[in-house]
Amino acid sequence: MPERDQGAYDSQSLPEDLFANLPEPVHQAPSATSTSPAAGSRRARREAAQKAPEHRGPEATSPSPVAAAVQPDSADQTVSADKAPAAQTVSADKANGSSLDDLFEAEHDGSSGRGHGGRKKRRTGCLVALIVVLALIGGIVGVGAWVMNTYRDQINDVMGWGEPADWEPGLATGEALVTIRAGDTGSPVSTALYEAGVTKTESVFYDYLVDENLAVTFYPGVYTLQKKMTASAALEALEDPANKRENTVSIREGGTIESSLPLITESIGIPLEDLQGAVADPSAYGVDADDLEGWLFPAVYTFDPEATAAQVIQRMVDRTRESLDAAGVPAADQQRILTVASIIEREGRTDDFAKVSRVIQNRLDDGMKLQMDSTAQYGYGELHAGVVSTSDEAQFDDNPWNTYVREGLPAGPIASPSDAAIAAAMHPADGPWLYFVTINPQTGETVFSTTYEEHQAAIKIWGEWCEANPDQGC
Repeated sequence: MPERDQGAYDSQSLPEDLFANLPEPVHQAPSATSTSPAAGSRRARREAAQKAPEHRGPEATSPSPVAAAVQPDSADQTVSADKAPAAQTVSADKANGSSLDDLFEAEHDGSSGRGHGGRKKRRTGCLVALIVVLALIGGIVGVGAWVMNTYRDQINDVMGWGEPADWEPGLATGEALVTIRAGDTGSPVSTALYEAGVTKTESVFYDYLVDENLAVTFYPGVYTLQKKMTASAALEALEDPANKRENTVSIREGGTIESSLPLITESIGIPLEDLQGAVADPSAYGVDADDLEGWLFPAVYTFDPEATAAQVIQRMVDRTRESLDAAGVPAADQQRILTVASIIEREGRTDDFAKVSRVIQNRLDDGMKLQMDSTAQYGYGELHAGVVSTSDEAQFDDNPWNTYVREGLPAGPIASPSDAAIAAAMHPADGPWLYFVTINPQTGETVFSTTYEEHQAAIKIWGEWCEANPDQGC
């Protein structure tokens, strides 16, 4: 311009508002050199993303705080010094807040370097791996459950996880009477202890004798022990003479005169001939019957050392009358009720007594023969043979007790009934049953039927059980 040709301005002659009108200085972050970024570098991807915003997702159209904090070389981005720390804090918060959902659901951004296809393949692979792992775990658990359910007892025994077979010391309480009979060895004594509530399991006492290699002689009699005793404590109590009850005898439920008199002799020492003489005359005890079968009540008795045979028998007959009176049996009906009760005692288990009583009454009412095995066995003399089924000889033998041959009740009682059997004879259950059969002699499980066809089906089940258990007295 012409003025510049005339020389430099004098600083004193410059207008005073020259610098006042200048714009405020802008603080701009230092930028990198203008050289081109290396191919494939983060900077190259970032600049490509800025130049082509239409290829980015909706979220990428406005830079996030994280993107702003890492773009100091952009000519269009200006960040003041007082805002930069805030942007960095947001970036750190997002990084620390990552979750599994972010890994599976985060959208593709410009800095990832991978497309949607790669992310979907990775996510599918993770899901497949997870399913495979879960399937393997499920299979292992399933097999383990099957093995445990199938071999639980064996595994528990081997690993020591099962319920202990013996009681813990210090639990003994109450009183239990245990009867040991002449000739009893470890196994029957072990069973007697369990049935009396002394030991926890039926075989623990016998196993203890075997494990400790003990040779023990058991003397017949009735012993006073406690419930919940250990096997070792039970043995110690049996060997203590103070626990043997003198002049004590136990008469079994369902026993007969034939089986009971020898027990009395063994327990209290009265000669068998004296006892046989004492039962020969029922009228001596006020009993109007041909014999005293069914009148020797099953219980545990203790007698004075001087007791005679007649006193022993009288005590047992009196106990039977107490039971008959408690059940409300009229005096004139005592022999009949004892006869019915004796069949009930021999034919059923306690839970089924009332139903067995109903079958007997229904068959009598319908004019049917009772056809009870116990009566045929008693009449033929094989009641104590230890078998469930009746032999052909016993079934067809014509004697006054065989209800396969004779109609109505047998000639008299066939055994000594308990309180429960006498009560059931007086009070049968309600029901239409005409048949019953015990399909599992070990558990006593019995099937009651109304029709002959149903009864035959139950007999078939019993036959199958006997085939599977040939040594169980079928």
